Amino acid sequence: MTPARRRAFFEHLKADNPHPKTELVWRTPFELLVAVILSAQATDKSVNHATAKLFPIANTPEALIALGLDGLKQYVRTIGLYNTKAKNILETCQRLIDQHDGKVPRARDALEALPGVGRKTANVVLNCAFGEPTMAVDTHIFRVANRTGLAPGKTVLAVEQRLLKNVPSEYLQHAHHWLILLGRYTCKARKPECWRCLVHAECGFRKKTPDPIDEVSVRRPKPAGKRLVRA
Repeated sequence: MTPARRRAFFEHLKADNPHPKTELVWRTPFELLVAVILSAQATDKSVNHATAKLFPIANTPEALIALGLDGLKQYVRTIGLYNTKAKNILETCQRLIDQHDGKVPRARDALEALPGVGRKTANVVLNCAFGEPTMAVDTHIFRVANRTGLAPGKTVLAVEQRLLKNVPSEYLQHAHHWLILLGRYTCKARKPECWRCLVHAECGFRKKTPDPIDEVSVRRPKPAGKRLVRA
């Protein structure tokens, strides 16, 4: 994808959604950190359902530790891998208290040192909570970056690094949200809905899917003409 196409790509996404946000519901950096840890291999909807009940009861490291492991599990048991996630969250809470005065650190190394926090989670927290122009590459972004030709790469890290290089600086702050939403709702894994994609013209995907309504109209047999009946 050429630089001009990349710029047009993000111009279209910005025009449609100037201020994109994560679909996770959170109010503080700590709530966001917990929500993102829970979201691994789970939907944002399922996480929001759980945290809507959890956060009014416990939304600080101290409160979650007081809740205890069994207590926390009662709130997150509907989320995949909840046993491991609950354990990591409580260990993270203790480390935040011991090493960071109960606050979520703004440094990448400090975030990635927390239990259950990898590079993607750290990028989400840095971007959403602290306004850093990071790129949290999940399965949606990895797919969109490769399929469109925006930033092809064989690994998550390669795609992240290429996106940071290729995305025009003025769009980098919100780029990962635009790409996630594009991959989640339009550029889907099994059958991308190319006919309604905002960046259809800039996308380098060669096997673009046609509008199913148009396909039906093309395939529908023409009505037979009236036959002349001779007397």
